[in-house]
Amino acid sequence: MSEPWWIALIEAFVIVNIVLGLFAYLTLIERKLLGRMQLRYGPNRAGKFGLLQPIADLVKLVRKEAFAPASAVDLPYIVAPVVSAFTAIAAFAVIPWGPGWTVNGWHINGEVANVSIGLILVFALGSLGIYGFIVGGWASDSKYSILGSMRTCAQLVSYEVSLALSVLGVVILGRSLNLPAIVERQGEFLPFVVPQFIGLLVFFFAGIAETSRAPFDLPEAEQELVAGYHTEYSGMRWGLFQMAEYINLITLSALMVTLFFAGWHGPWDLGPLWFLLKLLAVLFVFIWLRATLPRLRYDQLMRFGWKVLLPVATVNAVVTAALVVAF
Repeated sequence: MSEPWWIALIEAFVIVNIVLGLFAYLTLIERKLLGRMQLRYGPNRAGKFGLLQPIADLVKLVRKEAFAPASAVDLPYIVAPVVSAFTAIAAFAVIPWGPGWTVNGWHINGEVANVSIGLILVFALGSLGIYGFIVGGWASDSKYSILGSMRTCAQLVSYEVSLALSVLGVVILGRSLNLPAIVERQGEFLPFVVPQFIGLLVFFFAGIAETSRAPFDLPEAEQELVAGYHTEYSGMRWGLFQMAEYINLITLSALMVTLFFAGWHGPWDLGPLWFLLKLLAVLFVFIWLRATLPRLRYDQLMRFGWKVLLPVATVNAVVTAALVVAF
């Protein structure tokens, strides 16, 4: 069944705002958790328990002067953060969070857009988002920004190979590129984390690099690059880049839940609540790693990608295909 267009519009509006709200309070949760893990206070001044800190950050970014270098290339400089933010939000549209419902005779899908090749669409939008980072660094006409954008391009493009190969086993087992179909298959069979544990590990490590999270945060290595590709950005233009990074993290975590942890399925029929709980658990692990691990050197990072993750992902996909054919 397909839902009416006006229900799809309402659903898209609600989901986009939920994702933006999760992004805003993920920044608060991360700072609180990092403070707790490092035995210090997190944000606790703006509102009770610091709950209004994301609102205060938004007001600060909106009111802050949006300066730009005099030699910046105007149109690409302005459009780059918009492209990165748009592709990050659009990628979440194909993530399924529920099986779908019928309310008063009207059907409501469990995702904004049910695309037959949803997995490929997520990777495609992620690849387009890289252009925002690269163009923003180039258009800033700053050597620090250009160095940061070059590192970003090298890291994200290289780890996309391992990320794509790591899900081939899931595609073979799920017999589809459609994300709701893959979740339904796990409900009939078992979560793919069991037969595809190696694939999950490769996906997780490549995902850390794809989202530029510690210890793979070299595109924003502030000690040697000031702030990477967005060095010359401020105000809401800088805020859009930060929003794109966090929403990419949320989307990648949601994709991990969908592909390996059976999406909305659980021991009890809690619907989308299972999906949300699993998503928060994966996000917690990302934050935990940031508080625990030091940053890798650039040569260590690239060696880990090409000499470890890529061969392991390839072998995992080949073995899965052989087992499916054999049995």
